[in-house]
Amino acid sequence: QVQLVESGGGLVQPGGSLRLSCAASGFTLDDYAIGWFRQAPGKEREGVSCISSRYGSTYYADSVKGRFTISGDNGKNTVYLQMNSLKPEDTAVYYCAAGGVATIDPGTYDYWGQGTQVTVSS
Repeated sequence: QVQLVESGGGLVQPGGSLRLSCAASGFTLDDYAIGWFRQAPGKEREGVSCISSRYGSTYYADSVKGRFTISGDNGKNTVYLQMNSLKPEDTAVYYCAAGGVATIDPGTYDYWGQGTQVTVSS
């Protein structure tokens, strides 16, 4: 059974950092691409970043490029999203998802976690 569990969210001041974790079970990171998405109140879910461990590729939305870094640990079957220089507009529920193609289009992902809240505020 495929399962994704996010953790690491919380409240942080502008300019601060957080590291989100996405623990996967029921498959290995070589089987699926993993994407990170976020959804703020009243807004559509948007893609943030994705990684394909099989092909060693990563991709970032322009809004987070240079501030966020995605990485995978095959031994722990976990994908991380390191978020630096956080801004209030990064506030959202962050989800990880597994799918067959490494894109930041949420429509291409098959399995989703429950999400973790990130709030950037002073």
